[in-house]
Amino acid sequence: MKRVGWSSRIVFRYTLFQIPSLALLVVILLVVRRYIDLPQWFLWGFMLLWVAKDAILFPFVWRAYDRSQERSLHNMVGKKGVAEERLDPSGYIRIHGELWKAEVIDGAPPVEKGEFVRVQGIRGLVLLVQGESNGFRKGSKNA
Repeated sequence: MKRVGWSSRIVFRYTLFQIPSLALLVVILLVVRRYIDLPQWFLWGFMLLWVAKDAILFPFVWRAYDRSQERSLHNMVGKKGVAEERLDPSGYIRIHGELWKAEVIDGAPPVEKGEFVRVQGIRGLVLLVQGESNGFRKGSKNA
C-alpha cells in the first residue's frame, strides 16, 4: 500500500527534532536580552517566526522523517530514468526529478548522455542500470 501523506508519527518525529533548535534560540535571546533591552513582543514574535519557519518547511522535508521510506529504495528496481552524463561505467541518472549515482551492470555497453536507462538492481545507494535497447534519447524527435 502506497502512502500519500504524512502520519501523526512523522509530525511527532519532526517536532521532536525541532525542539533543540527552538531551545537554543530561547537561550540566545535571553542572553542577548541581558545586554540589550529588547521588548517582550520582539522575543515572542521572533520565536513565533521560528516555529512558523519549521511549519512552512515541513511539507518539503517530511519524507526524510518517514522511516517507512528507507525500505522503498528497492522500489527503484524497474524504474526508468535518463542518463545525465555518459555512464562508462558510472555516472548520474535522473529518475522522477532526482539525481542518482548509477553504474552500468556488468557486460552491458556504456550509456550515452540523454539515453533512457532502466534500473536492474541496487548496491548500497548506487543504482545498477542498463541502457534501454530502443535507442531513443530524451529530447529526440522519436522519443
